Amino acid sequence: MRAFVCGLAGPRLLAEESAFLRETQPWGLILFKRNVENREQLRALTDEVRAAVGRNAPVLIDQEGGRVQRLGPPLWNAYPAAARFEAELGAERAEEAVRLTMRLIAHDLREAGIDVDCAPVLDVADEATHAVIGARAYAREPKRVAALGRAAMEGLIAGGVAPVVKHIPGHGRARADSHLELPVVEASRAELERDFAAFRALADAPAAMTAHVVYSAIDPTAPCTTSAKVIGEIVRGEIGFQGLLFSDDLSMKALGGEFGARARAAFAAGVDIALHCNGDLNEARPVAEASPVLAGRALARAQALMQCAAKTEDFDVAGARAQLAAWFPAA
Repeated sequence: MRAFVCGLAGPRLLAEESAFLRETQPWGLILFKRNVENREQLRALTDEVRAAVGRNAPVLIDQEGGRVQRLGPPLWNAYPAAARFEAELGAERAEEAVRLTMRLIAHDLREAGIDVDCAPVLDVADEATHAVIGARAYAREPKRVAALGRAAMEGLIAGGVAPVVKHIPGHGRARADSHLELPVVEASRAELERDFAAFRALADAPAAMTAHVVYSAIDPTAPCTTSAKVIGEIVRGEIGFQGLLFSDDLSMKALGGEFGARARAAFAAGVDIALHCNGDLNEARPVAEASPVLAGRALARAQALMQCAAKTEDFDVAGARAQLAAWFPAA
């Protein structure tokens, strides 16, 4: 199997996609709203994908709550955005509420055959944080972001879903949307410590996703995703993160150049698994070709991540939903 994750075009597996999966053997797949019609269709799709690759491949999704919720009403419950927990419940109850919310999200995902959630967001917000992060950030204080992020991780793992923290080493200072352009953060190294702190507190997370952000004080020439200096010196060094490192989506406009070159640059920088999300096979093929066979330390990290999805704890789903509704009458 190769060290990349790819997306699909729509709600059903196309013949050419099935052939691509069999041929290239991606480590996993990632799903979006375009892939979802209803519960039965979604479960059939995840089963089909695994049949195509011939193994129990990980299936990823971004299910944070708030506006980043690929499974949503009316078929799935709406969940609060990250910023609401502490703002509306206060610090003491917020951690309990986050843990319960992510345990419910894990329940939803496992029913659909999804076992990796690209959450929680550990980006630290400030007064000028771009709307692309906005209410996805738990708080403006790194200690509170870390505490709520850990509660989120615990909730997911209790439900048998592996968490991926993002966007390491921090997207909160970015003033642009990396889906559309490359953000450049001009903050000093000392100022960046505020952003790194939340990730350092969760350095034991099993997986993380890079930020397509340039940190001029560290490497003015490349975003984290393709910067050996940022990944080596900051992510693996100063932050101390040793888990599985995913690139953010290589199809985002923050990055330039041919798609195989994007993937090669990410791997050269120290990324373990390349992520390509938009379902365009013309882009995904060169990413697949540039992705190495998953082996060595990267393979061990991937196996450790999936141990988080190996079992679930007993859980009162109805009781949890009632409690969440009492806290947030309109999520």
